Amino acid sequence: MKIMPPVARKKKYNSTFHGDGRTDNYAWLKGENWHSIINNPSSLKPDIREYLIAENVYTDQMMSDTEQLQSNIYKEIRSRIKENDVTVPVIDGDYSYYQRYEEGGEHPIYCQQENETGIETILLDGNEEAQGTDFFDIGFCHYSPNHKFVAFGVDVKGSEKFSLRAREIETGEEIIARLENVGSDLVWLPDSKSFLYVCVDQNHRPASIWQCFLGGAGEKHKKLYEETNPQYFLEMRLTEDRRFIVINSYDHVTSEISLLNTGHPENGLSLIFPRETGTKYIVSTHAEHLIALTNCDGAEDFKIIQVPISKDNFTRSSDLVPHESGRLILKMQLFQKFLVRLEYWNALPRVIVREWETGEEFELEVSGEAYSLELNITSQYFSNILRFSYSSPSIPTEIFDFDMHTRLKTIRKTQEIPCGYNKKNYSTRRLFAQADDGELIPVTLLYRNDAPRDGSAPLLLYAYGAYGLDVPASFSAKRISLIDRGFIFAIAHVRGGIEKGYRWYKEGKLDKKHNTFSDFISVANMLIKRGFTRYGYITAHGGSAGGMLIGVTLNQNPDILKAAIAEVPFVDVLNTMCDASLPLTPIEWKEWGDPINKTADYFRLLGYSPYENVRQKNYPNILVTAGLTDPRVTYWEPAKWVAKLRAFKRDRNILILKTNMAAGHSGSPGRFDRLKETAFNYAFLLKIYGKMKDGDCC
Repeated sequence: MKIMPPVARKKKYNSTFHGDGRTDNYAWLKGENWHSIINNPSSLKPDIREYLIAENVYTDQMMSDTEQLQSNIYKEIRSRIKENDVTVPVIDGDYSYYQRYEEGGEHPIYCQQENETGIETILLDGNEEAQGTDFFDIGFCHYSPNHKFVAFGVDVKGSEKFSLRAREIETGEEIIARLENVGSDLVWLPDSKSFLYVCVDQNHRPASIWQCFLGGAGEKHKKLYEETNPQYFLEMRLTEDRRFIVINSYDHVTSEISLLNTGHPENGLSLIFPRETGTKYIVSTHAEHLIALTNCDGAEDFKIIQVPISKDNFTRSSDLVPHESGRLILKMQLFQKFLVRLEYWNALPRVIVREWETGEEFELEVSGEAYSLELNITSQYFSNILRFSYSSPSIPTEIFDFDMHTRLKTIRKTQEIPCGYNKKNYSTRRLFAQADDGELIPVTLLYRNDAPRDGSAPLLLYAYGAYGLDVPASFSAKRISLIDRGFIFAIAHVRGGIEKGYRWYKEGKLDKKHNTFSDFISVANMLIKRGFTRYGYITAHGGSAGGMLIGVTLNQNPDILKAAIAEVPFVDVLNTMCDASLPLTPIEWKEWGDPINKTADYFRLLGYSPYENVRQKNYPNILVTAGLTDPRVTYWEPAKWVAKLRAFKRDRNILILKTNMAAGHSGSPGRFDRLKETAFNYAFLLKIYGKMKDGDCC
């Protein structure tokens, strides 16, 4: 019997902006009580719930013939994970801190160990805390400087609003009343008698910073700062030397920096760098100077400056690491004797170490056509040891301790693949595709050495291309399940990302967003021309803002694709940007444009918003995912999009929507539950490519 898809009812909702009238037949899926839905999924109206469940049932029916395949892929991926695993310990005084996983455990266990005796104390057992919950995610877990207390935040809805709790480590007793609607940043003061935390407002914006004072008669809370501009978020961090807490009020292009002296918190915040549109700062301290990574004074790809610490004057800066066009400085990490920076050069990451005393610099030596480098935070400011990690799409993650004085490195951990893995069977490549305007777009490739190069291989093409975020060329044990079945995997490092500098980001946002879309197609065409796949045999994959790219590709170039996977896709761009009450919308205007107040922005978004541009034509096979409590891309965006696609598309290809009714933007938080989501996606692809028999090569 033929399985029929759900048909969403139509209810006209009319709106007019800048003289342009539009009718939205599926706006009712948003629900008037959307605020409460994100925080309390049980408040979802019956008709909306009924439709989402109907879509899930249809998805299960359409994928029922892949259940065994899903199970096999899940077991296969799980066999590549070391279940009894432990992170490399971080030494802090007389103690070491680490996370470990137990066999079968979904969540990490946070541990403290006495260095002298080796005695372990569990700070937080995620598996124990998660019992009785449908969703459980640990947002943060921070021990106090005196090693006697631990404060942590958990999310049991997927809304990214955390419940803050604090305990005495020795007894496990709660030392504060539980606090709700807390963000992910928390910093202890050096005396361990208080800590700072961030509160989130009703629009999921980190909006205020509070200090919690511990005491025998119960804790007290004092508001230190509130950001009243709805377009700005708050974040905070402790400087490496632990002398200051840095408060950053920011949007996508601007930051304002204040400092709190941890030795004299009673003096309150000192404004250091006032907000100046387009200028960003990341600040730390060293000796008698502020050290800032900034794009001030036209340093588009950022420079590092130093400023004498003064009560009255923070303007007398000098360049420590001058700006160099094309060399994008991403991060810095300070030590007593060294300054370390992570930067992009020629679309590849590199780590540079600078000696404070002499100014001498050297680069950490790594090799490969494409790879990922990450600085791993340690708490030893006075140490000469830099911890960093390296991987590539074909090389599992390796963690090193590098002695910056002797320049010798020690490998501390190599990612284990219990079922076996031979990296010599795989190749990682870095190619470049020429864009319509002549720009060269970096492309990272992963494939088995025996993969065909005659255009017969299926290809999974991933991209993001927004917010100036890079897509690291890193290892994924999950991905091998596709590669071993004959797939070729590619990352299109399109504009809107930052791999080729800040210019690369600016050329893929606002009125230049079209470059992101055309870059993706240019990469696809290059891969076809080079024989890695053929026309109509590509699967496009992206999530969130990357899902918007997938939506545009489906509207503009559907025939180049065999399938598409759009995870929590930002596809109702125009309607979302026209609703200032939605979570994150005001801050997003700097990325996409302000269609409420700017006519040009409105019509530009109207021209590419995936939801607005669905047409009566053939579309490839499409898998769409959503999270009911997602505050970033709200559930109704993918739901509306799928409903409209069903009404307009003229093909018989598969279109399914899978909504996680108990999760948010990142899906299931458990390490094994996440694997089931991946297995589902991969089974969908194998079904589409007609390779359902497990073990077949495509």
